[in-house]
Amino acid sequence: MLPRLPRLCAPRLCAPSGRLRVISTTAHRRSDALFNHRDTPYNNPQIEFKFTAENLKRAKEIISHYPPQYKKAAVIPLLDLGQRQNKGWTSISVMHYVADLLELPPMRVYEVATFYTMFNREPIGTNFVQVCTTTPCMLRGSTDILNATLSHLGGIKPGETTKDGKFTVIEVECQGACSNAPMLVVNDDFYEDLTPQSTKAILDAFAKGEKPKPGPQSGRRTSENSAGLTSLTTKPYGPGEFCQPEFQ
Repeated sequence: MLPRLPRLCAPRLCAPSGRLRVISTTAHRRSDALFNHRDTPYNNPQIEFKFTAENLKRAKEIISHYPPQYKKAAVIPLLDLGQRQNKGWTSISVMHYVADLLELPPMRVYEVATFYTMFNREPIGTNFVQVCTTTPCMLRGSTDILNATLSHLGGIKPGETTKDGKFTVIEVECQGACSNAPMLVVNDDFYEDLTPQSTKAILDAFAKGEKPKPGPQSGRRTSENSAGLTSLTTKPYGPGEFCQPEFQ
């Protein structure tokens, strides 16, 4: 007769003492909205899309940068070109057109368009506002910038578009302007060193169809120290300055 073995706990359910261990899990969420396409009246393959003559010329010039056997490498710039022509978002028809142009299976284009967050797969407002809330911006007040943006645009939430279609606002990760935090991007331009007041002024200008001057809004020219020059305040020494006389 075999000896009786001790009862073992399931490794993920029991602590070493034998007591049940609580396991925390994230809520179950469907990912269809992220990766799967569902035909809608405004986004389906029957809606025709073609590059304008100017953009087609530009597309061919982009493709010419790559060897013929590697022209598929142009998929990202061509999707970007299609998105710009399509009022800021990448529809399924844009994807199919790029796939045909590059002689790729549509799936290869879907993979790119669903992976990179710069491709908007739903329509957006005329002005696409991306508010950075990553740590450097957060430490310098990005929460106030985000709240000022949302409240000034009628109390919308991140990811929503204003009723007049002029603005879509999202939260984003680092945009690479940490020295000028807090900041946001409107379309292709960076607006930095923001306060809630300067943020509202920028939004008001875009609402009027104007384009405010991009860059720092604090008086800085670029990302120089806002406290003034604190280093290299004297002439730096050059080659040979500290050499002995016999070596000069």
